[in-house]
Amino acid sequence: MNYFDKHFNLLVLIVVSLASAVFFFWEWQTAVLAIEATSTIENNVVFNIEPSRAKPPAQTVKAVYLTAYSAGSAKKLDEIIGLIDKTELNAVVIDIKDYSGLVLYDSQVPLVKKLKLKSNRLGDVVAMIKKLHANSIYVIARQTVFQDPLLAEKKIEWAIKSKSGEVWRDNKNLAWVDPTQQGVWGYNLAIAKEAIRLGFDEINFDYVRFPSDGNMSQVVYTTGDKPKYEVMGEFYRFLSDGLKDEPAWISLDMFGFVMEKKGTDDMRIGQRLADAVSSTDYVCPMMYPSHYPAGHLGFANPAEHPGVVIANGMEKGLHYFLNTRAKPRPWLQAFNMGAIYDAAKIRAQIDAAENNGADGWLLWNASNRYTAAGLNPD
Repeated sequence: MNYFDKHFNLLVLIVVSLASAVFFFWEWQTAVLAIEATSTIENNVVFNIEPSRAKPPAQTVKAVYLTAYSAGSAKKLDEIIGLIDKTELNAVVIDIKDYSGLVLYDSQVPLVKKLKLKSNRLGDVVAMIKKLHANSIYVIARQTVFQDPLLAEKKIEWAIKSKSGEVWRDNKNLAWVDPTQQGVWGYNLAIAKEAIRLGFDEINFDYVRFPSDGNMSQVVYTTGDKPKYEVMGEFYRFLSDGLKDEPAWISLDMFGFVMEKKGTDDMRIGQRLADAVSSTDYVCPMMYPSHYPAGHLGFANPAEHPGVVIANGMEKGLHYFLNTRAKPRPWLQAFNMGAIYDAAKIRAQIDAAENNGADGWLLWNASNRYTAAGLNPD
């Protein structure tokens, strides 16, 4: 071997070694970040909460959705408590992390603090939960996961990228984090654990999927040979394993059409019932009749036929839940879109859900305007 070959080979060895070191450092750093993300305050000193709180009894939940602003308003919260007191309602779903990616209480999760990802709109969340519990109200925390523009912007290495190498954005110009990133998983697990220690009875995970709209031809996926539904199935199992010893229930939101899909059809977003029913307590398909396309079930406007739409979806999807851990608990429409959702239409959805195997239901109105219309008295 001549002098040049000897030194060239040495140079190659050094380059390969450096590349390997960089790769292993990156892998190590990702693991550390995931661990850091899950390292919440274990002793609950900040929130002054008893760590030995028992898991609440399972119940058939009948809930309304509230933003953090609504739940953080004493006046609005009293209004909702009054409505629950006089109707069949018995629960609330409250945003703790919404579509913006903001964490909406005074979180002590290290990554939330480090990247300044919180806006305390809920105020004294412990007092709020105690007040709801004092009125026999079951309290669910709603947590968005992979639609997280703030985290995507502040940790670009965790963001879904476009073919140009830039952060990809959907039709609303919102960035998403990559569902394959273990650090994102750990970050969301940490928030969920903290919320449970604050006193929430259940964590409802939303946007547990890949993006569905925008210039999809420009998305660069990092799933390799794995189907999207396999990635999501692994994430569901991660949540289940991470929260199995926590005193709270778990639910997953999914598109309403998940109840009607078969086989490997994950709607190109990674959502299938088959991957979720063994890893969660409840699946909450968003079965808003206004969101079904014209022609569905032969209706020009499915929103005008809420009972039939809900019954059809429940009937077609119910078999997935047989002999599994999960129970179906659909989101129902309580807003005007496609039709005026009066008492009759709200009741038609509730009856169709209850008569076709639903274990409770959740009412959605983005503006949080609810009345007793369509609800049975207490």
